[in-house]
Amino acid sequence: MSTSEFVLTLSCPDRPGVVAAVSGLLAEHGCNIKESQQFGDERFFMRVQFTAPLAEDELRAAFAALAPEFAMEFTLRDVARKMRVLIMVSKFDHCLNDLLYRVRSGALDIEIVGVASNHPDLRPLTQSYGIDYHHLPVTPETKPRQEAEVLTLVEHYQAELVVLARYMQVLSEDLCEKLAGRAINIHHSFLPSFKGARPYHQAHARGVKLIGATAHYVTSDLDEGPIIEQEVARVSHSNTPQDLVRIGRDVECVALARAVKWHTEQRVLLDGHKTIVFP
Repeated sequence: MSTSEFVLTLSCPDRPGVVAAVSGLLAEHGCNIKESQQFGDERFFMRVQFTAPLAEDELRAAFAALAPEFAMEFTLRDVARKMRVLIMVSKFDHCLNDLLYRVRSGALDIEIVGVASNHPDLRPLTQSYGIDYHHLPVTPETKPRQEAEVLTLVEHYQAELVVLARYMQVLSEDLCEKLAGRAINIHHSFLPSFKGARPYHQAHARGVKLIGATAHYVTSDLDEGPIIEQEVARVSHSNTPQDLVRIGRDVECVALARAVKWHTEQRVLLDGHKTIVFP
């Protein structure tokens, strides 16, 4: 009998019997658990990866019947279905280039369906990978219309995730709400320090010994969204601001790639203003 592989994620009030109920349901339907992780505090969070000899809609119906007993919120995803990702970028190319290469090399199992930018500069790079590039210039006056075009692209490509790969524009509150939980940004600082412009120059002026980057979900509170991943690199007094920028670009790429990978593998669960990550 052929089988398919799925990922189940869930959250509910923390109480005895949740793991037993989930594993029992899977066993009852002939499923085989390959990986299981859980965390409990006031709420209980769980990720289970398993193979199943039945269709996704049958599994979904089975968990929908179980969910009310535990006040459970759950998602179910077929592992074979690659998540569709729209990337937004401005002029810096390092994060975009890194994501494109990771997909081509097989290190990141997603489908990049398109790239949108407020500048035309990265069209050649994007199209060299055979991916559509959309130049969407924006000014304060045209911002509502430009963001409507972004949403049109999301709908056109059926994008499930939007990645801001050094997109140097602040999204409106309305767009943040419409993309809640499915938009990831990379911030060129180890939050919450050195916010604003020229963070590496600020860091150099303070004589820091570590610089970093933070990948987080996008919210209307600028750079305050739930943190998914952070990465740091050690520096010294001998490094120039330009060295910090160069090192920082590598750190940004690593943090963003991990965040995208974990999100698309259903390893990140939102818990209010923070995340539960099962790497």
